Amino acid sequence: MMAAAASKDAPQKGKGKGGGLWIAAGVLTVLALLTGGGLGLHLSSSLEEVITEREKEQTEKVPTEIKYSGDMVLSRLDPIIANLAAPSDTWIRVETAIVFENGKVANPEITIAEISQDIVAYLRTLTLSQLQGPMAFQHLREDLNERASLRTSGAIQELVIETMVIQ
Repeated sequence: MMAAAASKDAPQKGKGKGGGLWIAAGVLTVLALLTGGGLGLHLSSSLEEVITEREKEQTEKVPTEIKYSGDMVLSRLDPIIANLAAPSDTWIRVETAIVFENGKVANPEITIAEISQDIVAYLRTLTLSQLQGPMAFQHLREDLNERASLRTSGAIQELVIETMVIQ
């Protein structure tokens, strides 16, 4: 009888250890899920606060001043098409406009034609590699503004590049 009682106790001890291990793993899993969920809720609420604060800062920083006064004139130039210096089979099409103070440019039509001619001459000296990259458009814009300003002795406020297509 003792042997029968001992054999009944042995399997129960093995089951008890395995069952306790499963219970501990289940408790740790539930604890991990609750901790992760709580941390996720906390981070998402703090992220929403940061986003709303940044949106408020950006709306406050919007400039309220207008760059040009009411006496300014915007004249569009005809689209300019030219081939680049290298590769020579690459074409560029630029649509621009000039901004100047009313009455400051004596003959706007002639000035527009001269500026168009300067732009074509300048574009034909560029290579495709000079028009690639993040700052290439800014450099082109600055160069064309400088040429237009020099052509008119500073009468033109700005040369605006409206569209540019390279093919």
